[in-house]
Amino acid sequence: MTAKTLIRIEQLTKRFGDFAAVDDVSLEIREGEFFALLGPSGCGKTTLLRLLAGLETPSEGRILIDDVDMARVPPNKRPVNMVFQSYAVFPHMSVRDNVAYGLKVDKVAAKERQARVIEALELVKLEDLIDRKPDQLSGGQRQRVALARALVKRPRVLLLDEPLSALDAKLREAMRFELARIQDKVGVTFVMVTHDQNEALAMACRCALMHKGVLQQVATPSDLYEYPNTRFVADFIGSINLFEGRLEVDEPGHAVVASAALGVPIYLDHGVTGASGSTVWVGIRPEKIDMAPRDGDAPPDQGGGAVGHNVVAGEIRHSAYLGSETIYEIALATGTIVKALRSNIRRYEERGFDDGDSVWLSWDARSPVVLLS
Repeated sequence: MTAKTLIRIEQLTKRFGDFAAVDDVSLEIREGEFFALLGPSGCGKTTLLRLLAGLETPSEGRILIDDVDMARVPPNKRPVNMVFQSYAVFPHMSVRDNVAYGLKVDKVAAKERQARVIEALELVKLEDLIDRKPDQLSGGQRQRVALARALVKRPRVLLLDEPLSALDAKLREAMRFELARIQDKVGVTFVMVTHDQNEALAMACRCALMHKGVLQQVATPSDLYEYPNTRFVADFIGSINLFEGRLEVDEPGHAVVASAALGVPIYLDHGVTGASGSTVWVGIRPEKIDMAPRDGDAPPDQGGGAVGHNVVAGEIRHSAYLGSETIYEIALATGTIVKALRSNIRRYEERGFDDGDSVWLSWDARSPVVLLS
């Protein structure tokens, strides 16, 4: 059963002078959801988070939390709490006092305050460091103190502004799992801002991708990756090969796109619902392109067994070994560079590829996504 809507954003706009940092955004976030606001720097995602927190005032539109309009609700009265990018822990206070600070301001009784502090620190696995000062903690531990301080007030919504950006790569990866575990355990709605697509895809139930203040697409991580609705979304999420072409055939179960960039037509096993003859862009993820040695002139069978469909010849110009996989850049006769990704899971049993090798590239007719804009 779908959870009820907790946050409803209706035609929200925030202008700074003539500049619209958030431009007519409408969005619903469900109770208990881990939701990510994703996009490049300057896209408006942090401004939207600050509007939710009450730190900015909308120019137009409204925000409702639990069906209550937040227009006249000050930041300290909203059922939200925020974890800032810098963590903003008090350097002169112990971990205990940092986490207890908000409860003390709210005049929570000492006995209850102590119990809730212990509960919050156990949740983030810091109960053994309760008397340390922030300068005695690692970056990851300080991040957990900030998280515990926010959660101890038991908000309906926790807002996280680039929560992992100050951590090194290995710790950032570990904290992704920790944040997801904590969110799942407490059941609080998390709304996270990030420019890191891997963070969003790894942790979020759904993502909203923004660009220049405008909401581009809201979807689950897998749908955002597999079924982007524009070239911007396709290009921002992961790596993708994008080819301009002309839609020549468009039927319910079959489409063909002519592509000068590839030098061969692209066959699809589904319709596009676009006007035949119109310009489109075809995206194919590198991991969905197969490579085979080009020992002769006969291409391998591909695309439903039809010889020559979705097959093109090329030459490897460059390869980069990345441990679990290798990425290849292959030059086609047209001059187009295509990226292909190959798993190294069976690399000692399979024939390898070197720079300069001639190869066939092929892809299944189910793999391409066609974008009309």
